Amino acid sequence: MTFYESEIKRIRGIIHSNQGQIDTIIGMRNYIDNNYDSHLNLEVLSHIQFVSKYHLLRLFKRYYGLTPRQYLINKRIEKSKEHLRNRTTVTETCFAVGFESLGSFSTLFKSKTGKSPIEFQKEQLSRSK
Repeated sequence: MTFYESEIKRIRGIIHSNQGQIDTIIGMRNYIDNNYDSHLNLEVLSHIQFVSKYHLLRLFKRYYGLTPRQYLINKRIEKSKEHLRNRTTVTETCFAVGFESLGSFSTLFKSKTGKSPIEFQKEQLSRSK
């Protein structure tokens, strides 16, 4: 083991001393990654992990720098970009990634990417030609 590897291991032990919390948060992120298209909220996520929703919120924010809701929205926007690149309509994309309202999807998409979903799709299609 090199000096740097031992230092990383030592620092990791100081920063991330509670493996149970780490496992809970990683499990939560994996669940969101695999179920981003379903109806998820803090109540559902805390029930799955058997943790208080407020404790879960604090842990997630501490380890990832985002709330679970922010992470979920980012994941949905990322997946919606893939759908739009594959020529899925904006409406189909909206519902495929788990949004319940076309208006909220379009607003969030534009705030995150700077373009409306249809502008993004047209730009991607023109690049592929």
